[in-house]
Amino acid sequence: MTGTTLVTGARGKVGQAVTARLHAAGRTVRAASARPAELAVPDGVETAELALDRPETFEAALRGVGQVFLYPQPAGIHEFVKAAEAAGVEHVVLLSSSSVLGPNAEDDPLARHSLHVERALAASGLTCTFLRPDAFASNSLGWAYLIGRNLPVQLAYPDAHIAPIHPEDIADIAAEALTGTSLTGTAPTLTGPESLTFREQLAIVADALGREIPVERITRAEAEEQMGRHMPAPMVTSLLDLWEAADHGPAAVHDTTQTLLGRPARTYRQWAGENTAAFTRP
Repeated sequence: MTGTTLVTGARGKVGQAVTARLHAAGRTVRAASARPAELAVPDGVETAELALDRPETFEAALRGVGQVFLYPQPAGIHEFVKAAEAAGVEHVVLLSSSSVLGPNAEDDPLARHSLHVERALAASGLTCTFLRPDAFASNSLGWAYLIGRNLPVQLAYPDAHIAPIHPEDIADIAAEALTGTSLTGTAPTLTGPESLTFREQLAIVADALGREIPVERITRAEAEEQMGRHMPAPMVTSLLDLWEAADHGPAAVHDTTQTLLGRPARTYRQWAGENTAAFTRP
């Protein structure tokens, strides 16, 4: 693939990791963010202002770009597609979500953003690769406040199963999609290598910390009240519905770095060991 690779959302963990991998591979990279002054990039990596909901930022950021690593933002996506086509972009790798595969994805606030972006890209003349990760291992950081203060983690569905993926594995797969051809035009569902319940994840974090983490089951209504303090009600309902459905057996393990890249997938235990500081109160 010729030209510069534009990495959107380059302040995020995955965006940062993709930028670093492409630069290390000798590719010309432009890291983009709505706040480019806050970007921390390797020496030699160009930065650009790009806000996916502000089409006036598209033309300059896309100049000379051959491919894009794209975060899903439906506001402005049709304008972005037109600007990318006009700029001569050949390939877009979208960080989508496995939630788009759900039966009610159109009405699901977890899925809707990614679904609308996928549809706009699929209707374009661009070659597209859709990476659809399931739950990120780093979602566990949502427990950090409680764990850091030795408070119990309260869950309505502590035995819900997921197969959390290490964010570095997502970055490895994204880098391969941007530098190789084996994933071009595909739409793999990405997971970690094993199904774990929330209770099992917390036990792994506890083991990494060397102390117990109490887990308490609460009612769905109690969970709705707690979660509703931090997120909109439709999102709360969607998450709780997802976890309730996952409460009945192991989660499916889909594509990993083992199946796609031929190297072992990072485990949740590895992620926990790397992030103990996040669960320790400063």
